[in-house]
Amino acid sequence: MTKAKEKEMKVEIISKETIKPSSPTPNHLKDYKLSLLDQIAPPSYETLLLFYSFNGDDDRQHHHHISVYKANKLSLQLKQSLSETLTRFYPLAGRVKDNITIDCSDHGAVYVEAQVNCLLQDLLKQPNGDSVIQLVPIQLAEESKPGLLLFVQSSFFTCGGVAIGVCISHKIADAATVVTFIRSWAGAAAGDHRRVYYPSYNASSLFPPRDVTATAMLFLNPPFNMAMKEKCFTKRFVFYGPKIAALEAALSAPSTRGEAVTALIWKCAVNASRSNSGVSKLSILSRSVDIRKITVPPLPDNSVGNLVGYYASQKDESDIQLQGLVRELRKGIQDFSKSYLQKLQREDALEAITESCKDAIAILISNDVDLYVCNSLCDVSLYDIDFGWGNPTWVTNISSNAANHKNLVGLIDSSTGDGSIEAWVTLSEADMALFERDPDLLCYAATFDYPSVLKSYL
Repeated sequence: MTKAKEKEMKVEIISKETIKPSSPTPNHLKDYKLSLLDQIAPPSYETLLLFYSFNGDDDRQHHHHISVYKANKLSLQLKQSLSETLTRFYPLAGRVKDNITIDCSDHGAVYVEAQVNCLLQDLLKQPNGDSVIQLVPIQLAEESKPGLLLFVQSSFFTCGGVAIGVCISHKIADAATVVTFIRSWAGAAAGDHRRVYYPSYNASSLFPPRDVTATAMLFLNPPFNMAMKEKCFTKRFVFYGPKIAALEAALSAPSTRGEAVTALIWKCAVNASRSNSGVSKLSILSRSVDIRKITVPPLPDNSVGNLVGYYASQKDESDIQLQGLVRELRKGIQDFSKSYLQKLQREDALEAITESCKDAIAILISNDVDLYVCNSLCDVSLYDIDFGWGNPTWVTNISSNAANHKNLVGLIDSSTGDGSIEAWVTLSEADMALFERDPDLLCYAATFDYPSVLKSYL
């Protein structure tokens, strides 16, 4: 191992500023109304991290002054285009006024620049959660004054490579909104107006805001208010396209790639938990669903807001078989599509959803239940997001909650384009020790972590 690899990666914040929209928001748009789904969104952040390499990035003799010049040039390009983009995505430059309104008076977004003391290729050869999370401005977001919505961190490596981390409050954005925003920003940075997206602000008209009390909020965010906090480990696993195909064939049941991988991770996590606790519990897996795709008619992809819901699948840990878990996942999405949207469109939507959450909490507060939460960006095109420097080398969606919440799973397509899936899995220390050695998992997953290796493996 070289000295460069032995060095601990350090990220130094060198500047912090506020980026405001390039044009003022009109008076009639100053008050942005949240939708019911925005109101009941969990108190967390949606994140996405994109890495870009440049010619010469592998050259360890790369001159420092060239890297500094490149960083300054890229930084100016990013800040100017971000300002232009905030004119279209004006709520992101606002501040939360209350649980119904965002004050869109062009307060601005937080923009941070950082320097990383290593080469980008060294990080990508063995990315780990502790290193990657430093490149997302989640700590800054959590320590900032309440009400701020958008945080951006541009991290420049010694080789000239750059990582762009975006962090948006769940109060106004789901994962799809984050992707739409970054795509539009990249189009503006590249000067390609064909890729500049104009957001659709239709969520509050479809799902009008309600008078949500503090008591109701305690019931509406169970995954984040339950006692799930303890020392956790987050690790990355790669499921290659051919391995996923073999897994689907072994299931002998209809499934998507994401369902097959989710079921396998769920099964192995349950086995680890059961082995450590010595008892069989009820296991519940909560999975996110993009509502845009299941409304009739479907909503535009550029619809802004928390147009996402969660459905729960459950299984007794004494009967954990892959085929059964896949059936439960598929049944969950079918039931969700039929019932959840109907509840949202009722006059008593808030009451109906709150009652459902109360029922869920009644189950979760017992010690006889294991809860897992899975979010997926599979089948979302991310590797064509070009700021004018070419496509990203790697894109990842490590959870902002991974530092202190266990039983989280984040799925995302790999850079290969062959159906491979990368998974960030967060478990307790004891469960992870067994999970990562599970023979069933290792039949289909690899744990070495260099994105370019995916193209030559198998």
